[in-house]
Amino acid sequence: MVNLLWFHFWPLIVYVFLCQRPIGAKNVGLRVQLIHKNSPNSPFYKSHKGGSFYQIPKKSKAPNDPFTRVTPNNGDYLMKLSLGTPPVDVYGLVDTGSDLVWAQCTPCQGCYKQKNPLFDPLKSKTYTPIPCDSKECNSLSRHSCSPKKLCIYGYSHAYSSVSKGLLARETVTFNSTSGDPFAVKGIVFGCGHNNTGNFNENVMGVIGLGGGPLSLVSQLGNLYGSTRFSQCLVPFHGDPNTSGTISFGNASLVSGEGVHTTRLFYDEGATRYYVTLEGISVNFTFVPFNTSHVIEAGNIMIDPATPTTYLPQDFYDRLVEELKKHISLPPIHDDPDLGSHLCYKSKTNMEWPFVSASFVDAEVNLKPIQTFIPIKDGVFCLAMAGTNGEPIFGNIAQSNLLIGYDLDRSEVSFKSTDCSKQ
Repeated sequence: MVNLLWFHFWPLIVYVFLCQRPIGAKNVGLRVQLIHKNSPNSPFYKSHKGGSFYQIPKKSKAPNDPFTRVTPNNGDYLMKLSLGTPPVDVYGLVDTGSDLVWAQCTPCQGCYKQKNPLFDPLKSKTYTPIPCDSKECNSLSRHSCSPKKLCIYGYSHAYSSVSKGLLARETVTFNSTSGDPFAVKGIVFGCGHNNTGNFNENVMGVIGLGGGPLSLVSQLGNLYGSTRFSQCLVPFHGDPNTSGTISFGNASLVSGEGVHTTRLFYDEGATRYYVTLEGISVNFTFVPFNTSHVIEAGNIMIDPATPTTYLPQDFYDRLVEELKKHISLPPIHDDPDLGSHLCYKSKTNMEWPFVSASFVDAEVNLKPIQTFIPIKDGVFCLAMAGTNGEPIFGNIAQSNLLIGYDLDRSEVSFKSTDCSKQ
């Protein structure tokens, strides 16, 4: 199904500030900054003078925090990691729906085209292949042994991409606010020698941020003694010079007044994140997720990599009918470009009805900037769509929400926040 809303979102650039103190210190954590692609802080920003990869990182609140840059591109998030010794910059697609961290490596006969050079493991002093009888290798559903008894992996993604290569350990180097490099040794990653998928040339691999043991979240969690992270996304159609944040470890705790917490669920592989949505209210009129009022636990995936919120078709249809009752403008019916989306002609993002998402034990208020978005000049559309597939709580609805994932406690917390000021 073609997602009309997807094609009208301009990409964000994500800068990741990984704030880490030595192991054993208190209040350790990682902090990530998310930046629009068109921001001067973006590595893809092009000034009028033709500059393209100069960036000025925001100052971190902690004086010795390591950080790295993440660059979403064409609606996807690209995280900058420096692999190996000496370090080589790798921009990988951020994916909360997978676990493995992998990069395109030489030699690569079956690789998709990428703009930057491939990672060459032979030039790294810290590249260490993992044996096929290791627990890391056995944790992968698809693996085999090379003639030298090394772990050969095969990893498939939901979006029809596949990476095949050698599983290895490598040093990952981040920048730091002091200006000195900060290295984390022994991160498990896939050195992909045969990779296929619908990637653009800026993508150099995939950074798995799911809940499985090989994800970057889990590996960093093992360093800090707690597996949690949080995000605060600025709106897509806000000021491109503003940025949001992602935090890991103890620094990611969401607390204070206005925090609403619900239970976190996982898929069968403990990778994807799900919550239970009971319904959505429009000006305090409740529209239930299911007309039978029988709600399945973990009925919607929460995915910061998908812009649109996808709802079951019947639920979406009932929600649209309720929204129409509370909007005085006539919906657009004569624009074939808009398809069946609920859209209105308006010069500004007017005061749309009050919308609130009701998760179990967590009521999350959604402001107009989280529900209606500018598709083209003078046209605003609901940032939701009906689907017969998997429901998804998308990142437009998540914008200006501080969302904390506590994998140890299986909880997700929401707090309304101006993410541009985080």
